[in-house]
Amino acid sequence: MRNHFFITISFFCFQLAIAQQKTIAITIDDVPNTAKYQKDNFNSILLNVLDSLKVPFTIFINEDKIHKTEWLDRNKGLLEEWIKNKKAIIGNHTYSHSRYSEVGFESFVKNIEQGEDLTRQYASKHNKDLKYFRFPFNDMGKDSTQHIQIGEYLKSQDYIIAPFTVESSDWMFDAVYQYYLNNGDFQKAKAIGEQYVNKTIALVSFYETMANAIYNRSIKHIYLCHDNAINADYLAEIISRLKQADYSIVSFEESLTDPIYNQKDTYYKKWGISWLYRWMDTQEERVKWMKQEPLLSEIEKMYNEILNKKN
Repeated sequence: MRNHFFITISFFCFQLAIAQQKTIAITIDDVPNTAKYQKDNFNSILLNVLDSLKVPFTIFINEDKIHKTEWLDRNKGLLEEWIKNKKAIIGNHTYSHSRYSEVGFESFVKNIEQGEDLTRQYASKHNKDLKYFRFPFNDMGKDSTQHIQIGEYLKSQDYIIAPFTVESSDWMFDAVYQYYLNNGDFQKAKAIGEQYVNKTIALVSFYETMANAIYNRSIKHIYLCHDNAINADYLAEIISRLKQADYSIVSFEESLTDPIYNQKDTYYKKWGISWLYRWMDTQEERVKWMKQEPLLSEIEKMYNEILNKKN
């Protein structure tokens, strides 16, 4: 009887520990960044950083980036380096990052299929699967008809739609960061980099709090970011801060083992919101939580000011 009691308690403690364990997967969109690759003398800084950290990661590929610079063979080699990396899981992000709600079903399907050519070749060569698809802008359609239509197509092609729970508008931070770097204002660039790290950690904490409130436990989070300059310089710091906060960096596939990802997406608009919002039953509940998100108004203002200067 005594042994049975201790076995039961031990099992309960083990289950509790699993439930409280904090994990997050790193996913990177818009790979490969061939313009930055050329600028960095044909070194992929972000890939080198990830290699040094020895963490799993997932990439979502836009093959049109191969043709963004004149160095076609080098760019193909860069894509292959990303794909063959032992820590990398690969996914399709369309050929040219088209927006589904704007281009419509037929055009979008062509863009998906065009985005497979090189990726499938290199995937086969290095014994990798191509089974994940992430929508550009996480725009899954303007209404339920578009959502259902593209969902059925992707299922017929054995694609799994790639979700995320956390993102921190790194593309916006990156635009401001690069503006300051290009203008030689390295102190301001550094300040933007540090702000990006702090806002990302704050948003992870917010979504962790939300998940615990809804599901009464930690969930296996998925972070979305991009192949850009600010992540080449600051993603390592974000990962370090996550580890300090007791997060384990796990693979995308490990995150998808969490049963929460089996829930139905009930959001039928074009905006690329977190799946934690997509699973909510009502817009009222979404709005209630959105109002509590850490604000990005400061970086939005700086981003818009830079856009106005360019126009």
